[in-house]
Amino acid sequence: MYATFWSLVPPVIAIILALVTKEVYSSLFVGILLGGLFYSSFQIEGAILHIFQDGIVAQLSDSYNVGILVFLVILGVMVCLMNKAGGSEAFGRFAGEKIKTKTGAQLATVLLGVLIFIDDYFNCLTVGSVMRPVADKHKISKEKLAYLIDATAAPICIIAPISSWAAAVSGFVEGEDGFQLFLKAIPYNFYALFTIVFMVSMVLFKVEFGPMKAKEVAVEALQEKVSSVTTVNSSKGKGKVIDLIVPIASLIVCCVFGMLYSGEFFRGVNFVEAFSNSDASVGLMLGSFFALVITIVYYMLRRVLNLKDCMECLPEGFKAMVPAILILTLAWTLKGMTDSLGGKEYVAALVKGSADGLMSMMPAIIFLVACFLAFATGTSWGTFGILIPIVVEAFQQTDYKLMIIAISACMAGAVCGDHCSPISDTTIMASAGAECNHVNHVSTQLPYAIFVAAVSFISYIVAGYVRNFYVCWAVGLAAILVTLIFIKRSSSGKDVA
Repeated sequence: MYATFWSLVPPVIAIILALVTKEVYSSLFVGILLGGLFYSSFQIEGAILHIFQDGIVAQLSDSYNVGILVFLVILGVMVCLMNKAGGSEAFGRFAGEKIKTKTGAQLATVLLGVLIFIDDYFNCLTVGSVMRPVADKHKISKEKLAYLIDATAAPICIIAPISSWAAAVSGFVEGEDGFQLFLKAIPYNFYALFTIVFMVSMVLFKVEFGPMKAKEVAVEALQEKVSSVTTVNSSKGKGKVIDLIVPIASLIVCCVFGMLYSGEFFRGVNFVEAFSNSDASVGLMLGSFFALVITIVYYMLRRVLNLKDCMECLPEGFKAMVPAILILTLAWTLKGMTDSLGGKEYVAALVKGSADGLMSMMPAIIFLVACFLAFATGTSWGTFGILIPIVVEAFQQTDYKLMIIAISACMAGAVCGDHCSPISDTTIMASAGAECNHVNHVSTQLPYAIFVAAVSFISYIVAGYVRNFYVCWAVGLAAILVTLIFIKRSSSGKDVA
């Protein structure tokens, strides 16, 4: 079964089960068990040893993964501290006064997501912590908040030159200036750019469709009761808006310095190279730790919390992140099963075999392959690592312009698959940031992501032939706007009827 279609069956089965049963833990474990059985040729002992020794234990022993888990726990503790100090509640009241409409609240979420472009994990949890009280105030469902967070996390990171994602992509390009290629590929990164356009247009036109519409309608009645409870309790809090701003600002500044430190900026490496060489796991872990220390000291000096109150938040913050940690661990293990079965090698051979035909269609084909691979494995970076070297090798000596478009298609497809996948780190983080049921988040955002993916696919077909991103942009924007206007008019007609 090695390096064949069967190598991708375990993650696909896990994803289908999660969407059908609405239960993610058992679905992921079934996928892991199936991967172990495939690897051991259906020998029970070999399968169990492979799952635990080469899977769960190996993933939890990986320094990068442990760093991300530490970052998650510290973020959970900081959120608990901000809630206990009354900072989140005070910001909710303040934002309720300044942000008057539901549209304004959603646009503010998008804007904050765009501004935090350094790393997608950091983006998801920070935006979620800040905007949850605002979303509750304006009756935005947790599913919609999770979508807004998810749709600005990876898409904005993949088009930001100074980010951990730019560093990852640049590192996979051999024989070329990876950073320059990344810059040239940005205008052709249709999925990321169109996702942002679609999201803003949908908010401004006040259009919803699919399962998300049902969630938005359902939250209206429920939120009335929640709002009345919140109003009664809010008068007891001593917190101020500054009690949320100081921790968040400390987190941003410390994590930026942490990323720069891991890239050896303080040893003479220039700013851009330091970000390119940075280790997100180390940077975010160190940055969040120092931000936590600053937050605890600040609250004690402000006398809104004493040391005992702060220490009580340690286990509480850890407990709040247990679901995300468990899903991440299982998702990483499932990726390990896929790798051990040769999933990467199978896809690499598939792409190489089709690279000689229909050259102008290759960007669209690569986009689809990247979508499927990232969806099945739950990783954008792994998809970059497989496909970008193949693309460079296939087009480097023949068609430089098409190579740029194909690299963009690879990045866009990877982000799209990652965005849709229930086992994606970023999707899991977005659910955690919005405190949303994970399967609900995946099922409600899928129609939106698939629509933008379809528009992007058409744009890549056009790009392969015309090689001009202005024409592709015109096609994509027209498709998005016409569709949203049609949906709005159709729903208005039904309401009138």
